[in-house]
Amino acid sequence: MAFSLPPLAVRALQILAVMLLVYGALRFFEWKMLYFPRAEIEATPALLDLKFEDITFVTEDGVKLNGWWLPHPQARGTLLHCHGNAGNLGHRVELAQRLHQLGVNVFLFDYRGYGRSQGWPTEPGLARDARAAYEFVRAQYDDAEQPPLLLHGQSLGGAVAARLALEKKVRGLILESAFTSVPDMARQMYPGLPLHRLVSARYDTLDSVARLTVPKLIAHSPDDEMIPFEMGRRLHERAAPPKQFVPLAGGHNDGLWPADYQQALRAFVAQTLGPAPK
Repeated sequence: MAFSLPPLAVRALQILAVMLLVYGALRFFEWKMLYFPRAEIEATPALLDLKFEDITFVTEDGVKLNGWWLPHPQARGTLLHCHGNAGNLGHRVELAQRLHQLGVNVFLFDYRGYGRSQGWPTEPGLARDARAAYEFVRAQYDDAEQPPLLLHGQSLGGAVAARLALEKKVRGLILESAFTSVPDMARQMYPGLPLHRLVSARYDTLDSVARLTVPKLIAHSPDDEMIPFEMGRRLHERAAPPKQFVPLAGGHNDGLWPADYQQALRAFVAQTLGPAPK
């Protein structure tokens, strides 16, 4: 005798199946909007005659990550960079050079799923990646409780760096072209849809900077076509002191460092890590 479910049970299962499909599609859409990893490393610091070490390190959940350590002969500390949501380390070679010219060691790393790093990017995963990168830098200073370390985050990396600054002891935080939160970005990109209520990722930079007491330098371009200039202003307004805001120039992916920002950046490094050696 064949077994059959009551009509109401069949209907309930059909509704559940549709809901699961919709949920899965929404999560996939959200992931595709958040992360744009590239696997191929197209350039290294050697292209600009910069000495660097190719580093493999492991996160607390066992994921192997790839990074570049750029030592400076007269380093007064280290700058740990958290990059944006697209590409990989190979697209940050010129940035590595500019940061290195501040008289600091530089450590750049690829999140899980980017470049040669293993895994699959998620918000909790990127937080683990940043903590592992921090611990690598801390080990360069004999595991000092508070190494001479600054965090530098661009775009999505601003949220990653701000969260890391809440969890670990650092000297300061630099944010460039950062957004306030993922729900705020959903409102900005899809104003007619309630996606801000449905996204699972938060990346709440606004909350992080409001609770951070370390010095903060926040920069954003009025011409940023992806993340509104107003978001940079809101981050500065909500940030706990000490804090400073300096405008950038250019679009989101080709942002320039005007003279005022370069001066502010050098002053910030000197304030937090000490003056440049003579």
